[in-house]
Amino acid sequence: MTARAREWGVTEALEVRCPPDTVYAALADSRRMAEWSPEVWRVWSRGDRFVGFNRRGLWVWFTVCHVVVADPGREYAFDVTTFGLPVARWGYRLTPTRHGTQVTEYWNDHRRDGWRRHLAELLGLLFTGTPAVRRAARNRTGMRLTLRRLAATCEAAD
Repeated sequence: MTARAREWGVTEALEVRCPPDTVYAALADSRRMAEWSPEVWRVWSRGDRFVGFNRRGLWVWFTVCHVVVADPGREYAFDVTTFGLPVARWGYRLTPTRHGTQVTEYWNDHRRDGWRRHLAELLGLLFTGTPAVRRAARNRTGMRLTLRRLAATCEAAD
């Protein structure tokens, strides 16, 4: 049996039939992530920092996030930590299209390094129940659902 290769990043994209500014406004209100993400059930926000309360089945955990890219109509991204350990960067790139906006959600796990990587991966397994080698596939599935929900919300409001 061969070991599966660890994926360190994932992107998913979907066209939303709304202008980039509308999509950005929705994303930039981090409290709304609970409407779209299959894991997030609550967000506490203060300025450019927020705490995401997450769950998957019986597993419950929280993450502390810091907005690192806030470019209206173009990109919104945040770095995620847990217990002070760097975890990942999540973001959304917005590209105008003929009929609206191409929204590209991305996740990059390269913030984990050295001994902290091993500790973050252990905490990730304990909190989410997902081993590191399966995290990319799970995130990809969640991203697809998040993007579909985001599109539905934006299109209904526009």
